[in-house]
Amino acid sequence: MQVILPVAGLGTRLRPQTWSRPKPLVSVAGRTLIDHVLDRLAVLNLERVAFVTGYLGEQIEAHVRKHYDFDCVFVTQKEQLGQSHAILQARDVISGPVVVLFPDMIFEADLTEAERSDADGILWVREVEDPSRFGVVVKDGERVVKLVEKPEEPISNLAVMGIYYFRDSERLMEVIQRQISDDRVTKGEYFLADAIQMMIDEGATFTTSEASVWQDAGTNEALLETNRYLLDRANASASADESVIVPPALIDPTARVRRSIIGPYVSIGPNAEVVGSIVSDSIIDTGAHVMSVSIEHSIIGRDALIRGSHERVNLGDNSELDRRYRGDD
Repeated sequence: MQVILPVAGLGTRLRPQTWSRPKPLVSVAGRTLIDHVLDRLAVLNLERVAFVTGYLGEQIEAHVRKHYDFDCVFVTQKEQLGQSHAILQARDVISGPVVVLFPDMIFEADLTEAERSDADGILWVREVEDPSRFGVVVKDGERVVKLVEKPEEPISNLAVMGIYYFRDSERLMEVIQRQISDDRVTKGEYFLADAIQMMIDEGATFTTSEASVWQDAGTNEALLETNRYLLDRANASASADESVIVPPALIDPTARVRRSIIGPYVSIGPNAEVVGSIVSDSIIDTGAHVMSVSIEHSIIGRDALIRGSHERVNLGDNSELDRRYRGDD
């Protein structure tokens, strides 16, 4: 099985964390988003993974090549023209059956269905309360007959998660090329849903597979929620000198935590330092320094410094927040 991972987005909903790194390299529960996604792809017999990069794509390539040894290739989407356009950039490096996965989420789903199915394609879906926020599918029995991107009227509550299987990647690329040539856009972008609808209208058979878990990680609030989910699932526990740890919490072995209360739902990355602080429901990234603070629902970026604060904080990489000298302290 070959895989396409479109990772060219700007990640604007995760700012300030994505000013200095691409969204797939944002940390959650001690690892990057892309690491969690690649873990879930390990159930497939991977022949090749194509990463479609853009913004800060060299960081993604360096990370993957450092930590993984599967066959991987990297292509660039030079313009942000939508999902279909991103996938088309991999047309010269991918062949045969392919899984397309947009890795800005954590999921639990049976991807091995792609290796057993005789359908032309599979769409992984999840029931949602507000279908107007998503692309949704309409089915006739087991067969998908229609896809609608962010419908104004609630025609279905089965949302497409962003995981797709195509039995014939060459056919997919040919349809996308026609979609772009015919300028079939939705809200100014080339959406994959429109390409799939073209295939369905031309007789292709698509079915669905329902995931048991779909955790969005595309916003700061969602990232913290995903951190909670992963720490619960891992039953994470930790210890630290002169500190109280309220599980679940994850502390990297190289982190230094002293005289603090940590947890619940806290992940602390490599070489981070937390001293004299109370931290709950937060992500403390690699090399960050957290000194004499009380924070919750917070994200502290790589190599950032926060000192003397009692609040909710979202601090990007290499930033500093020092409240020691406020007049109201």
